[in-house]
Amino acid sequence: MSEFWLISAPGDKENLQALERMNTVTSKSNLSYNTKFAIPDFKVGTLDSLVGLSDELGKLDIFAESLIKRMAQSVAEVMEDSKGKVQENLLANGVDLTSFVTHFEWDMAKYPAKQPLVGVVDTLAKQLAQIETDLKTRTAAYNTLKTNLENLQKKSTGNLFTRTLSDIVSKEDFVLDSEYLVTLLVIVPKSNYTQWQKTYESLSDMVVPRSTKLITEDSEGGLFTVTLFRKVIDDFKTKAKENKFTVREFYYDEKEIKREREELSRLLSDKKQQYQTSCVALKKGSSTFPDHKVKVTPLGHPDRPAAGQTDRERESEGEGEGPLLRWLKVNFSEAFIAWIHIKALRVFVESVLRYGLPVNFQAVLLQPHKKSSTKRLREVLNSVFRHLDQVAAASILDASVEIPGLQLNNQDYFPYVYFRIDLSLLD
Repeated sequence: MSEFWLISAPGDKENLQALERMNTVTSKSNLSYNTKFAIPDFKVGTLDSLVGLSDELGKLDIFAESLIKRMAQSVAEVMEDSKGKVQENLLANGVDLTSFVTHFEWDMAKYPAKQPLVGVVDTLAKQLAQIETDLKTRTAAYNTLKTNLENLQKKSTGNLFTRTLSDIVSKEDFVLDSEYLVTLLVIVPKSNYTQWQKTYESLSDMVVPRSTKLITEDSEGGLFTVTLFRKVIDDFKTKAKENKFTVREFYYDEKEIKREREELSRLLSDKKQQYQTSCVALKKGSSTFPDHKVKVTPLGHPDRPAAGQTDRERESEGEGEGPLLRWLKVNFSEAFIAWIHIKALRVFVESVLRYGLPVNFQAVLLQPHKKSSTKRLREVLNSVFRHLDQVAAASILDASVEIPGLQLNNQDYFPYVYFRIDLSLLD
């Protein structure tokens, strides 16, 4: 399953034993795979500041989740011709999202644990806000490009009455640069082809004999040329309309036709290059994570090998990608990494608010094996940690302020700190 539960319990002997019981039961019943989730010791500050951070982190969590979802959708849009490969391009620090979550390690270089918690949260908020700003700018430019391209392509569709004719006609179809003669384009219903051939020369005076030619046709009719003197254009149009022939307003301008074709070609090329180009270099100094790898300490499996990939390795693999896709991949990774750090911060803050000081708790990441087992897994957790109800209740009674998430009559209340990480939103 692409769903994780991030929980915590007090770090005393009784609760560590409870965690071991939980791990034993969930393993034997094949309910979930569990790993310890390491969270640094942060500067706690005051209770009031923690309550404020709890609320701020809740909002930032929602914002980050929404942002990475939009970025994933943008990747899918840019890769519209290769949608089957979208998931393999949604990586975090060079590894798939599940591996990153299960191998999470706090990034001390980017988010120093020694600084006050409010500073860490502020860094994350500013980073995500900047990514969102850039995303809006880049996707707006891409959507404008797509719209312009679609508008040009629409001109090449439809019937002979509405579609562009510049890709149908050629210079040889017209009498050009003549002071007296002009060539008109006339749409004739299929059922009237014979009538057209018999009558077009007599629709008005001064029509050049045998000057008509069928250029193209669709399911409804055909596009014919006819050459006549300029001074009878209006009379010819009137008579043609009376006979159900439609003169299509069109002036052959070789420069304009060339410009339109080049514009279409350019837009097609620009759109494709946003996804793939022959050689694209990532700007130096752009927003990327420093080189580091992630590791995990599974419960009961401390020697499990770590997995990871540096940004340099990812950069060499990214050659050949277009600038928009490249930016989306790099910044999706950053946004996702930031999101998991926010989850870690929420666990820390809520654990301190719920279990008190000094800071002493153990966070655990659970990955339910299948959706049908989540109810049973919840029952196991509630049973193992039911003794924490009294601790939580006492915390509420003793606190002089309202602590978010600790309403005991709430049906979503859990006796332990709990947060959900749902990766299915990115499918």
